Amino acid sequence: MSTGLRIVFLTAGTGGWYCGACMRDNALAKSLQAAGHNVSLLPMYLPLHLDEDSLVTPDAAPMFFGGINVYLRHKIPLFRHTPAWLAKALNHPWLLRGVASKSHMTSPRDLGEITLAMLRLEESRLGKELDKLSDWLKHESPDILCLSTVLQAGMIRELKRRLGVKIICCFQGEDSFLNSLPEPYRSECWQELALRSREADALVSPSSFYAELMKKHLGANDLAVTILPNGIDLEGYAPQPEKPGSPVIGYLARMIREKGLEIMVEAFIHLRTVLGHPSARLHLAGAATPDNQPLIETMKQRLAAAGLTEDVQWMPNISREDKAAMLGSLTLFSVPAIYPEAFGLYVIEAMASGVPVVQPEASSFPGILADSGAGALVPAGDPIALAQKWHELLMQPDELRRMAERSRRTAEQLYDIGVMREGFLALARDLPGNSGERASCVGES
Repeated sequence: MSTGLRIVFLTAGTGGWYCGACMRDNALAKSLQAAGHNVSLLPMYLPLHLDEDSLVTPDAAPMFFGGINVYLRHKIPLFRHTPAWLAKALNHPWLLRGVASKSHMTSPRDLGEITLAMLRLEESRLGKELDKLSDWLKHESPDILCLSTVLQAGMIRELKRRLGVKIICCFQGEDSFLNSLPEPYRSECWQELALRSREADALVSPSSFYAELMKKHLGANDLAVTILPNGIDLEGYAPQPEKPGSPVIGYLARMIREKGLEIMVEAFIHLRTVLGHPSARLHLAGAATPDNQPLIETMKQRLAAAGLTEDVQWMPNISREDKAAMLGSLTLFSVPAIYPEAFGLYVIEAMASGVPVVQPEASSFPGILADSGAGALVPAGDPIALAQKWHELLMQPDELRRMAERSRRTAEQLYDIGVMREGFLALARDLPGNSGERASCVGES
């Protein structure tokens, strides 16, 4: 009887704020494990910060390419010869989380240097880190290694040479980070990535939009990319039949300008002061780090000037249970992101809660909402258009109810983690060279 595939996810952690890629990898790994596959989830750079239970693995997963070790070995020759006990101490989760909270202090030049070094790993000063990862993988002998971001592609060549492992590599929002790097690192990283990404056995994107965007950046229109939409565990997300008397509009994302926090606040002010919804309320939830506080304080001042402080609830860094409860209580949901969002897991979480969504007509959002009837699209970057659409929908309670039903149904049919799991296993089955006994176990549960 088949024992299933041995799969390792190498996931870049954030240390101190929730990351969609981390939550996607964890949910997928847990679903694969429940289906009978042998799965490990390994943190890289920083500890994973999840709002749900992490995958349970037989042994405690080590930290690879710990952020402190990578920085010190890249910058200071002495630290390229540190003993194993010191390297392990520098990977302690509390120490890495402390460093993550100061990440805004890392210079753009340092980020550029280290990113390029990770893409040119054979030429870098990080050989000891690669050796540790290679030795661990050799012991585990996985059938498939899944890299959560294509920024990890610098290790593909060497790991395939040493281990012969099949490697799946994911696109997930890398363009914003790479384009923020100073020159010459920005151009050099894109050029190196164009070469390294082709070395994966399969490339995966959560949306057609993002696949095309990355192919354009990489100058690789012929690049084969599999579209595998992100999924979530629907447990805990449920429509609430009894909504509060006053309509509540919600936001769930990092509390940053790029996710559209300013647009959200300006749209709410317009809805209340110009369009005449005296009882509408606004709930703002999501990850907030110390460097987000200046923007948050500015938004609170704008709301205070409009006399709306008491009508807005701020919920930074909430738990999964509180998040699900907040989403279920909403009348409408929006995250008016102003950058090219690769997917937007928050949209699926809102849909799973039976909430109609209003999103920018840009990025991945038209693809998610196409033909579902689960929400509406508005011009990107326009708070007045957003407020007007909220106003229009709030005046149509019957249509809102129909949208709510379609939202939940779409989440169940297309974005349940089980759907993503089967898509992942189908991709694994079709990897070049997968045949015979290994292929026969793929998809069994």
